[in-house]
Amino acid sequence: MKFSSAWLRDLVPGLEIPPIELKDLITLKTAECEGIRDGVIEIDNKSITHRPDLWGHLGMAREVAAILKLPLRDPVRPELIPGAPAPFRIEIEDFDLCPRYSGLLLENVTVAESPAWLRGRLAEVDLKPINNVVDVTNFVMAELAQPMHAFDRDRLQGNAILVRSARPGERLVALDEREYGVGAANLVIADAAGPVALAGVIGGLESAIGGSTRRVVLESANFNATSVRRTSAALKIRTDASMRFEKSQDPENTVRGLARALELLEEVSPGLRVTGGLADSRRPPAPLPVIALPLDWLNRKLGSAVDPVEVRDILERLRFGVTEPSPGTLVVTVPSWRATRDIAVKDDLVEEVGRMIGYDSIEPQAPLAPAIPPPRNPERIFERDLRSMMAAQGFTEVYNYSFVSQSDAEAFGFAPAVHLAVANPIASDQTLLRTSLLPGIRRNILENRRHFESFRIFEIGREIHPRPGGLPVEKLRLAAAIYAAEDCLLEMKRVAECLMENAEVRPSAARPYEHPARAGEVLWRARPVGRLFELHPALLDGGRAAILDLDLEAVLGLSRVEKRFQPLERFPSSEFDLSVVAPSRELVGDHQSRLASLAGPLLQRIRFLRQYTGAPLPEGSKSVSFRLTVGSAERTLELAEVNQIRARVIHGMRQLGYDLRV
Repeated sequence: MKFSSAWLRDLVPGLEIPPIELKDLITLKTAECEGIRDGVIEIDNKSITHRPDLWGHLGMAREVAAILKLPLRDPVRPELIPGAPAPFRIEIEDFDLCPRYSGLLLENVTVAESPAWLRGRLAEVDLKPINNVVDVTNFVMAELAQPMHAFDRDRLQGNAILVRSARPGERLVALDEREYGVGAANLVIADAAGPVALAGVIGGLESAIGGSTRRVVLESANFNATSVRRTSAALKIRTDASMRFEKSQDPENTVRGLARALELLEEVSPGLRVTGGLADSRRPPAPLPVIALPLDWLNRKLGSAVDPVEVRDILERLRFGVTEPSPGTLVVTVPSWRATRDIAVKDDLVEEVGRMIGYDSIEPQAPLAPAIPPPRNPERIFERDLRSMMAAQGFTEVYNYSFVSQSDAEAFGFAPAVHLAVANPIASDQTLLRTSLLPGIRRNILENRRHFESFRIFEIGREIHPRPGGLPVEKLRLAAAIYAAEDCLLEMKRVAECLMENAEVRPSAARPYEHPARAGEVLWRARPVGRLFELHPALLDGGRAAILDLDLEAVLGLSRVEKRFQPLERFPSSEFDLSVVAPSRELVGDHQSRLASLAGPLLQRIRFLRQYTGAPLPEGSKSVSFRLTVGSAERTLELAEVNQIRARVIHGMRQLGYDLRV
């Protein structure tokens, strides 16, 4: 929405601040300005959606005058409209769709090019000049936010203007020269022959103003915002008029629009005369909202102590009616142009006072209520942190239903009898409540491997176990999978160590769904917390998938163990890498233990790096790489000492029959 600073100066005598300062003032107090160019201020439409009055220059001028405490010039002269009987009838079918329709009949009209000042004003706000009659209606719309339309009276049939719903099969050629099937759901303006305009959206070409027009019917109406929006969206027509009507314009503005247009037309079309008087049809006007505003309540809401005299002055400058029937309470009457969509309750008045005094002028105050921290939910925090850690390891989270099929359960060796059956399953593959996350993870693997050669997925969810005579037991677990064409079990072991520092994997008997030679129990702080294994080849039919299955309740319980402070290392440590060439069947953990034993008491950490198989290693062999960190809490180790430890480790491993690569 564009506003001309020159136009605003015409409406606010004494407005002398530069346009750039005016833009900043409007942004601070009223609506967000997006920029300014050549004295034209552009305002973000979204910031004035609730303010139908601000879709015209007079509404913005009211704001500027109130902010700067300047007078406001009202350009409307209602006395120009004659009090004679109306020369035509207006019939409104539904006042809910058209609360008011006003019109004037003008004769002896001369249609010509508009004067330069009028064309210039329209160009400033991106309205294209057409002719003096149409330009005046657009000028009034831009000034008063009241859309208007002009009909060629000699092209209207009959002596009545009908505001009604369209009838089936009716069509209209609009001013954009396109023909529309208006449809029964849309509101139209019609004469005796049929539709001549789409109400609130666009006029018809047949009754448009042309060079031969001598008699004009000026329309100034108020239409239901929802009805206009529905018609505009259905027919894909977006006009300046429809945008304003969609904001719920003031019904009291229709006659003011006619008066302003009449004054301008008399200037741009000398010799024009009004035939008869005002034609006006409306539903009874609704009473203006009256709101009681307790001043102590207002100050509590604002967190300030605004003087009652200042509060009243602010509201009166904004054109509210204000009385004080009892000390400490103002009774505020809302003006009609703020009552359709904007001001309804006393909280709205608090906002008016707050923005005018400036929220930056309200001194912050500490809350009087005690600052009690909210209770922490350790389980939720643990889950959130775990998700972040898994994402950092390259995993994607999956969400599966809590239901499994009987075949999925049996594939993992789970007897259907140990599951709770769903009384009314929504599908044949969702008949049992799951007692493990693994069947769902397997389904995810089978579906995703059709699209990806390798991937990492995880799920955090609950297993549901029946309990005789009571509610089911729900256990929170993590199931993670790494799918790849090559060995991925060691990579999953590394993930487990990242999640749980110093976690161990102890070989154990494989379960039916685990690879017979690639399964173990995960220990943390000497307690079993889950399983690490490769999925049994029969469940995959190609490819390899490493699985980490953790009891999160056990992990959470162990993570609450009291942590003892350990001071930072005072002296630097040293690192060296070793690769052990060993038979493929031997376990990485065994090599790690041997290296740690040989390194001696100065070993601080030992970390598995990678495993390699293939040329130039002999068949049936693998190279396992480790990083050893050595140091002392009392001094910095000499290079000779570090070399001595490394030599001792290499010599010891070679004595055990292993080849080492340094």
